[in-house]
Amino acid sequence: MERSSWIRKMFEQGLELKNKLGADKVFDFSLGNPNLEPPEEVRKTIQEVIEDPRPGKHAYMPNAGIRETREAVAGFLSKEHGLKINWEQVIMTCGAGGGLNVALKTLLDPGDEVIILSPYFVEYFFYVDNHNGIGKLARTNEDFSLNIEAIEETVTQKTKAIIINSPNNPSGRIYDEKSLRKLGKLFEDIKEKSNQIIYLLSDEPYSKIVYDGMKVPSVFQAYPYSMVITSYSKDLSLPGERIGYVAINPKIENGKQLADGLTFTNRILGFVNAPALMQRILTKLQGVRVNVLEYQKKRDLLCRGLSEAGYSFFKPEGAFYLFPKSPIPDDVQFVNALLQENILAVPGNGFGTPGYFRLAYCVEDRVIEGSFAGFKRAISKFQ
Repeated sequence: MERSSWIRKMFEQGLELKNKLGADKVFDFSLGNPNLEPPEEVRKTIQEVIEDPRPGKHAYMPNAGIRETREAVAGFLSKEHGLKINWEQVIMTCGAGGGLNVALKTLLDPGDEVIILSPYFVEYFFYVDNHNGIGKLARTNEDFSLNIEAIEETVTQKTKAIIINSPNNPSGRIYDEKSLRKLGKLFEDIKEKSNQIIYLLSDEPYSKIVYDGMKVPSVFQAYPYSMVITSYSKDLSLPGERIGYVAINPKIENGKQLADGLTFTNRILGFVNAPALMQRILTKLQGVRVNVLEYQKKRDLLCRGLSEAGYSFFKPEGAFYLFPKSPIPDDVQFVNALLQENILAVPGNGFGTPGYFRLAYCVEDRVIEGSFAGFKRAISKFQ
């Protein structure tokens, strides 16, 4: 608990400040809670599903999910990845967090190692620990791109999986196709030499929140022993509904056994199955997403303001986070300096990358614009 989420800590401090000073005087960049409402198609589809008079909408279902929904997801994924994906290779889950835990429970024996790249989503190490695995940290490059050499150095005989997150939370980096193929080649060489299979778990809740015409490359095309784990929290602005899926690469040799394992662990971990109503609406919403240009405008606004104030950062390619360098090595100290300006940020050490801090810019424009004076005053104290 002492190592648990910096994000929630800063969010709760923000609530206290808002109660004390008023919400308009606090600039809260702590929590990645989408501020865009779901697309109109979502509201209409929810209404249609609720008003559908056919019985059984709330009944028990197969643990892997409703077949019609899995078929719709598989059809969409087949187009996205350029591969024929069967509905039986899709398991509906309670969000990406549920999906990752289902996958790790399926794969890990006690003591198995999982490579986690820094910067990383804050819960990854806890998820691995949930299932008696051991998280092993591998660094990325200065621009947060994949460092294949660092990953290779982290591999041992106990390595069972690697988790990648692209676009990355907190950096906004999209891992490019060339790097993913290099990673796949590394793991294929290991399998050929020692018959050791390392599974690639691609956590992709931001895969539709991408900018400047970019696209998230297919891990299925890069490496056969791969799974896509995602949710609709960000692209449909439905984080509270906890709905997502795990999809298995159709090229994987033990796909049927793996699907059976995922279905079994979905049940025994207590998720049992993903929410029925959400599954039914998703059947009709494949390919729908929020207006990503709204987030891109917020990214550009925040980047412009922080650049003018003297901050250094990698411009995000996706997601809705900015991960600037702290002007001093102690990122916690600098985040506290921002707090004095009523700005809520999250220190980089919470993401395994000290010396940086994260800003979630999925907020109203007035929050971004109103924060610029405070950002300037904070950095000026250390120049």
